[in-house]
Amino acid sequence: MNYKYKAITDSGSPVTGTIAAENEAQAMQLIAAKGYIPQNVKAGGKSDAGDEPEWLEAINRKLAKVKAPELMLFTKQLRTMLDAGLPVTRALDVMEQQSENKKLKHAVIKMSQNIRLGSTMHQAFAQHPECFSELYINMIQAGEVSGNLSDVMERLAYLIDHEHKVKSKIKSAMTYPIIVVIALLGAFTFLLGFVIPQFVTLFAGAGIELPWPTKLCITMSEMLFAYWHVGVLGIIAFIAGLAIYCKTPTGRFQRDTLFLRIPIIGPVLRKAAMARFSSIFAILQSSGVSVLNSVSIISRTIGNAAISREFDNLESKLMEGRGISGPLQSSKHFTPMVINMIAIGEESGNLDGMLQEVATHYDYEVEYSVGRMSEMIGPILVLSLSGVVGFFALAIMLPIFELTKMTGL
Repeated sequence: MNYKYKAITDSGSPVTGTIAAENEAQAMQLIAAKGYIPQNVKAGGKSDAGDEPEWLEAINRKLAKVKAPELMLFTKQLRTMLDAGLPVTRALDVMEQQSENKKLKHAVIKMSQNIRLGSTMHQAFAQHPECFSELYINMIQAGEVSGNLSDVMERLAYLIDHEHKVKSKIKSAMTYPIIVVIALLGAFTFLLGFVIPQFVTLFAGAGIELPWPTKLCITMSEMLFAYWHVGVLGIIAFIAGLAIYCKTPTGRFQRDTLFLRIPIIGPVLRKAAMARFSSIFAILQSSGVSVLNSVSIISRTIGNAAISREFDNLESKLMEGRGISGPLQSSKHFTPMVINMIAIGEESGNLDGMLQEVATHYDYEVEYSVGRMSEMIGPILVLSLSGVVGFFALAIMLPIFELTKMTGL
């Protein structure tokens, strides 16, 4: 619930505002924690975030998403203020005023309150998994424990920005193929729904034997008109069922395994996973997180269920005192380069350095492969589109040629 308050600062200046709290007593405590002397506190229906009623703001906050650029900027600005010597609570108060994202703004308000009530920084962040990933929270905890929070947050900001750029490049590369696929489906539907029916009457009254391409097109056109509603409902049901299934552990594993096996796309996804693994592992190691904890964190944040399963037996083998490179030798997805570089890093005591080298290499590989993937998929889809249009043109022209022969033209 939100509470409106009037208070006095240490210098005697009046101040008003709105604060979120579970009850009036907690609101008074939080106001005092800000360094104010509360004068009047009462329940209010609007928050500092805007002029919407509390229930409407809650809905908007639920629908809002924290985008990678927003999270990266938040991390950078928070690090800058902490480096300048501001207390965490004061820095979060400033971030609250600057944030335009409703979900992030609400999280910052709650985090500031929780820290004032005695929570550590990573505990406060952990209360908002909708904004901060498990990796983010564990990195903050590592920075708190090691006393090196500034460097950790700098690495976090870099990682968030870097992964956003990689994802953006992959999405950009897939934009053209998606447009071609949509055009292909549109052309298919247009020809079946509008072009073929125009020729059905002509061909039916001509008394000629129709070639099989024409018969096939007419049959598909008739089915489209007769059962289009069944087809639409079937497609919707299939997509919904597939989406639900892919949210299950088995579904995620089978989906990611299938993607890794798709020609052209699979190798790019595997390289992107190797880059992410190496980059996250390097940052965790340089932040003082143990290898065992690093592996545990990566297994839940790698972003690919098929590769994540490779870590199932790795943790138990690490607990036996074995290195990480040995158990990875039997991996189906980890490349020899990754395994050998990890082995060199373990032997030389420079594991984070070797991992960063691997991450840099695969970052380049991903960028190059994404460009190649776009170059290869585009022509294939254009040929497919041309083939579909050509097939329909053939289905229409063959009977016309036959009619021409019959009339002697």
